[in-house]
Amino acid sequence: MNARLELSSESVVESAAGLLEELRAEPPLVHCITNSVVTGFTANVLLALGASPAMVDITGEAGMFAAISSGLLVNLGTPTPEQRSASLEAVGGARTAGTPWVLDPVAVGALPVRTALAQDLLALRPTVIRGNASEILALAGVSQGGRGVDALDSTEAAADAARDLARRTGGAVAVSGPADLLVDTDCELRLANGDALLTRVTGGGCALGAVMAAFLGTARRTGASPLLAASAATLVYTLAAEDAAARAAGPGSFAVGLLDALSAVEPGQIAARARVETGVAA
Repeated sequence: MNARLELSSESVVESAAGLLEELRAEPPLVHCITNSVVTGFTANVLLALGASPAMVDITGEAGMFAAISSGLLVNLGTPTPEQRSASLEAVGGARTAGTPWVLDPVAVGALPVRTALAQDLLALRPTVIRGNASEILALAGVSQGGRGVDALDSTEAAADAARDLARRTGGAVAVSGPADLLVDTDCELRLANGDALLTRVTGGGCALGAVMAAFLGTARRTGASPLLAASAATLVYTLAAEDAAARAAGPGSFAVGLLDALSAVEPGQIAARARVETGVAA
């Protein structure tokens, strides 16, 4: 029997705490091909977490860098011609080297260039797909997506699409929302930490994709599954968001406070505060 069928909330929390300890003991090198709006914020989030960011999005370098990285993020927020070529090259390098990678299909659906690229990348079987509900529905071919980067659908409305994508890729799918849904071919997790201020800061969701790539790099070394890596990233990130929101006067101070809170999150906080529900995949 596959051990993942027996996941409990306690084992998810224990795995997240252990992965955080391992990440900080041996910082992963995270290769980010991400959008121009969030590059600096994403790099600072990774540094605050304890990882090492690198924003290599040049054709001719992306493939070789993905091959030596711990994890790769491909974010489609501003897919220039150079980034489109670099993304495909990087994924090729990652697949050859066994580097795990995250696809963040930002604003796919109605916009044709990024939607076509997302489908090409989907065929290359990302280790984790991370997006909001409307993006996940659009990537699965169920809808035309949301309003730009804004979701118009609920997390639960995207559950079947997430399950379908997990079956098609063999990886994990993370649907972000007020409560996050994470699935693979065996298990489903619902994680209820976080704060609405994450939606008021540019890059709040995009940076989570980079955090997932960091935890995937650590999971590759320790043997944890992509689902557990994505859940660890989500828990650490959303717990930090709660701490930052508790001290913030508004979105500006929240964005700065999130970096401080990510740096301060400890494994014991995950055990004490994580809100996790588990189940067997439908």
